Amino acid sequence: MIEKRKDIVRIKNCETVKLNRIPVLDYDSFVDLNSFFLKDGTKHVSHFFAFPSGKKLRLFSLIADDIAGDIICSSSIISTEKPLPSVTALHHSFHPFERDIHEKFGVQYTDHPWLKPLRFPAGIKDKKKIADYPFYLFEGEDLHEVGVGPIHAGVIEPGHFRFICNGEKVLHLEIQLGYQHRGVEELFVTKKRLLERIILSESIAGDTTNGHATAFSLLYESLCGFKAGEHLSFVRTLALELERMAIHTGDLSALAGDVAYQLGNAVLGRLRTPIINYTQSWGGNRLGRGLIRPGRTNFPYTAELAESLDKIFNEYEPHFAEMADALFARPSVQARFEKTGVLSKEDILSMGAVGTPARSTGVKRDIRSTHPHGYYLSFKHEPVLLPQGDVYARAYIRGREIRQSMSLIRKMIASIPAADKNVDLSDKKCAAESLSVSLVEGWRGEICHAAITDKSGNIALYKIKDPSMHNWFALAMAVRGEEISDFPLCNKSFNLSYCGHDL
Repeated sequence: MIEKRKDIVRIKNCETVKLNRIPVLDYDSFVDLNSFFLKDGTKHVSHFFAFPSGKKLRLFSLIADDIAGDIICSSSIISTEKPLPSVTALHHSFHPFERDIHEKFGVQYTDHPWLKPLRFPAGIKDKKKIADYPFYLFEGEDLHEVGVGPIHAGVIEPGHFRFICNGEKVLHLEIQLGYQHRGVEELFVTKKRLLERIILSESIAGDTTNGHATAFSLLYESLCGFKAGEHLSFVRTLALELERMAIHTGDLSALAGDVAYQLGNAVLGRLRTPIINYTQSWGGNRLGRGLIRPGRTNFPYTAELAESLDKIFNEYEPHFAEMADALFARPSVQARFEKTGVLSKEDILSMGAVGTPARSTGVKRDIRSTHPHGYYLSFKHEPVLLPQGDVYARAYIRGREIRQSMSLIRKMIASIPAADKNVDLSDKKCAAESLSVSLVEGWRGEICHAAITDKSGNIALYKIKDPSMHNWFALAMAVRGEEISDFPLCNKSFNLSYCGHDL
């Protein structure tokens, strides 16, 4: 039974609510309320951000209720003139959001456990160089530091990893991102054309093109009062599941290579290729650019495309099954995967982690199941859960999810809905003075897009949360007590996004 309260408003995924319907609480009540909701582990923070309101700031909290399937919205108006108690001190999963608010607006907190910058060296206004970044320090003659970065040797994206070690054992890892300073969220406000915004959403994280493009499309359609038809929802779900299959397959290849299982590395790497090539044959781009558009699709799905995909799956499935079974049964792989990079369920709940890391500790966080939208409403998705929280669990869940996605896609393409009429939303007026929220389960985990409109219905604030926002700190915790040589393996078992963080 859902409690009836006057200090919150509950909305569904991909719903728009008028700003004046969201209660404004005094700050102490706001802090207590949001920390209270996260106590039992059935809810988590999807987003938490500030919006200028005159000379003050209005804080918005979006808490996902994973049992009721609602998003709990609350707000508070604060001044930046004096320090405030933090929500993070009561529940650590708020830490990146409050650090972002501190960085952008100069809000000070009296008890935030680690009020360091989120993306900039020392806050936007200070404009200091990355050399001035305040890395955490340990004192001790037996300790030494190891720096990795600032350029990742594989994906060629900027990020710095600062290890503090005692011999080979990692005592502490600090991850510093934010080198790119792309200004993506601000561009969603300044760019006025719908085509510019959807192309921008595809560029948030290139390996999650379909995930972020779907999140933006769902949000914008909600603002416009448009409901996607069955075929449009079908196309988006198919694109999301193909993206999940392709990236998970590539991740398993990388994990196999990291433990010197070269056969698994080669075969799984090869199997990723026909999936992304199929996406190109469908929409003209291997990563799905141009495939998903608000109100329309330029590439309707056809029986001929289904026949082609069925043939690809008939080739893919036996090879994948054989190699995945061999990978997880191989003693040398088990010796490296098992009990490496362990996180407990308590760790995950405290940090608010999402996606595969959460499900690998038995935490049921999967938007397809808890907050379904569109075509996902037509079936009941059961997330794959494991209890042990190690590299093995994070890898094994990927293998199981590939099989799940393939099974779902086979059922989908057996009955293709008739194509919908494309609708041009570019001149459609959006709801004024409203908040709109969309949640999508990307292959990394929960994506959240939120927008606030002004009196004319123009987007005044756009906030993006890639699942990496939650999970970077989980990676840092996973390697504590491990040998530093196991860091690449732990890192690949998370496969987080640099650009998805550097907004």
